[in-house]
Amino acid sequence: MAFGDLTTLADVKAWLQTGQNAFPATDDALLTRLITAASQLIQTWLNRPIASQQWIETRDGLGSALGPGDVRYQFAAFPVSAVSRVVIGGVAIPPIPAPPLGQPGAAAVGTFGAQPGYLFTPTQLAIRGYAVPRKVGCVTLQYTAGYAVTPADLAQACIELVALRYRERSRIGEVARAIGGGQTVSYSQKDMSDSIKTLLQQYRRVAPIAGSLIPAPLQPDAPTLVGTA
Repeated sequence: MAFGDLTTLADVKAWLQTGQNAFPATDDALLTRLITAASQLIQTWLNRPIASQQWIETRDGLGSALGPGDVRYQFAAFPVSAVSRVVIGGVAIPPIPAPPLGQPGAAAVGTFGAQPGYLFTPTQLAIRGYAVPRKVGCVTLQYTAGYAVTPADLAQACIELVALRYRERSRIGEVARAIGGGQTVSYSQKDMSDSIKTLLQQYRRVAPIAGSLIPAPLQPDAPTLVGTA
């Protein structure tokens, strides 16, 4: 299973099996290629990666006429599980730690809210108490985002798309076929069926994100700073 594949060969073969006998292994290499191709097509349509990995995102500074305050950024990749680095114009921003357990609610909120640094949710990062200049590419974020395990509905969408492409091999380029008795059967020309798009729609990123997003280079394991909003 290649990195980024949304399903497995075993699951696709189980879906294609129509009788008691196991699906033959003769087309395993073909199905494996189709899984990778379908996974890439789905992630292109979703406008986002799915598998969990480290990312480096560069964003423009938004500026603030009123000085340091809350500045929020929507992550280009999500859901985010950890943030390891936030840098503004070369200055590293610390995470805002969670309040200690057992601290009274009002005191915790007051202390927590007054501290400068950054907070994050699975989809958004907030920078608090630091001036963010209105400058191109001055904000760098490094974080871990994506799913460690492909959600079941995404995996099923990929399975169905692979099965569709596999079955279409016997009628490449055909729009319709006569089946006798004056009857014809027509074939869909859509890239994906409506049922597959329904499974995928909730994961699609529709709002454009201004900035660059690249995979972080692989590094030895290191401590990760984790903050939560």
